[in-house]
Amino acid sequence: MKTAAKIILQAFGTFVVLATALPLLDAQQWYVRVFDYPRMQLFVMALAVFVLYLWLGSRHRKRDKLLLGLLAIASMYQAYQIYPYTKAAPTQVKLAASEEQQEAGLSVLVANVLMSNENYDKLIRLTQEKDPDILLLLESDSVWQQGMRAATQKYPHRVEIPLSNTYGMHLYSQLPLRQQKVSYLLDDEIPSIKTFVQLRNGIWVELHAVHPKPPVPTEAANSKKRDAEIVMVARDIANSKYPVVVAGDFNDVAWSRTTKLFQEMSSLLDPRIGRGFYNTFNANYLLLRWPLDHVFHSDHFKLKGIERLPDIDSDHFPIFIRLSFAPKNKYEQQEPQADEATQKEAAETIREGKKEARVD
Repeated sequence: MKTAAKIILQAFGTFVVLATALPLLDAQQWYVRVFDYPRMQLFVMALAVFVLYLWLGSRHRKRDKLLLGLLAIASMYQAYQIYPYTKAAPTQVKLAASEEQQEAGLSVLVANVLMSNENYDKLIRLTQEKDPDILLLLESDSVWQQGMRAATQKYPHRVEIPLSNTYGMHLYSQLPLRQQKVSYLLDDEIPSIKTFVQLRNGIWVELHAVHPKPPVPTEAANSKKRDAEIVMVARDIANSKYPVVVAGDFNDVAWSRTTKLFQEMSSLLDPRIGRGFYNTFNANYLLLRWPLDHVFHSDHFKLKGIERLPDIDSDHFPIFIRLSFAPKNKYEQQEPQADEATQKEAAETIREGKKEARVD
């Protein structure tokens, strides 16, 4: 039994080491990029196998020492990747002070509804309860557009893109919108929204909504177009003279190189850093969850609150955030910055994505 247990642990340990090493490769194939997602799970597995193997296995053979060493490195590396999204890390976005609570703010609710989901009531109740300034629905079609009418009828400003390909998008706003622009950056079937929303103090904020394809066999063989679309939005934001908010399902995790590249290029802040993972996917599997739905913002804002909302019978949990517009204190927060190497990486990422789009 001990020998069998050791063999099983060796197999699990080898898998964890390979799953940790693969994302380090400069490769965009889905079977490589998929291991960007479960870093918490891989950390727990690496640590558990290390402890169990140390207990059961021989510590004298070279192969045992090698496996233990690689598992230790894997667990430390995974811990390093996820550490910023734990409460032990310093926050990137400061909490709004009590006097800032009275200033103009912005609340956003993002929900990937799962197009086949027919339970509209749960999201209707959540929307009515939270009463967000901005409601962003993803994977929404004409049926969802009609099904949510009880909640969305109070929103006078809207951008509705009902699609039956699971990439529909509906943006509803209680605040005035202008220059609503729907773009299909790299794929004629994948929309994104850029608009400007006016806060109650009269300030206009640039707002982007995105939902690129994930690198999975049923959607895309690699991550090139997803990565390029994310970086294209970031490069557009980099030239903005307005406060900025970006929301959506990136189909990418917060700690991936692409999301970090997005932050560096756009100089936007992540309110989850130092506060928690806020895993929004997969709502159906407790042990297989990671943060796919995001809200990033410029340093004109501080945080009033962020929360993952209850289950709506989708495979995603909604996420809700309340921001305080506090430009007088914006320099208290350190923006990510793009150096020359980052600029080159971003340009190459966009080139690769456009090349992939032409092939498709």
